[in-house]
Amino acid sequence: MSKDAPPDRLSVNPSSPYYDEAVLSRGVGIRFKGQEKTNVDEYCVSEGWVRVSVGKTKDRRGNDLTIKLTGPVEPYFQDGDAEE
Repeated sequence: MSKDAPPDRLSVNPSSPYYDEAVLSRGVGIRFKGQEKTNVDEYCVSEGWVRVSVGKTKDRRGNDLTIKLTGPVEPYFQDGDAEE
């Protein structure tokens, strides 16, 4: 992983093995099928999917209810192109 590209897979849930606070603190934006998504809980570029929150609904453990959508995923850092 290079410093100017977000990781292949990332989650905002601290209990996930794909959670990375250092990367999240930079601000990661997601384009899914060409549209900006602000409710993404987890994504995977190589497998081509995102998990998005479904309203304010919670599952039985108190976590946000999510749905998995498939398609092209483009993560980027929101802090701009400081390296270029």
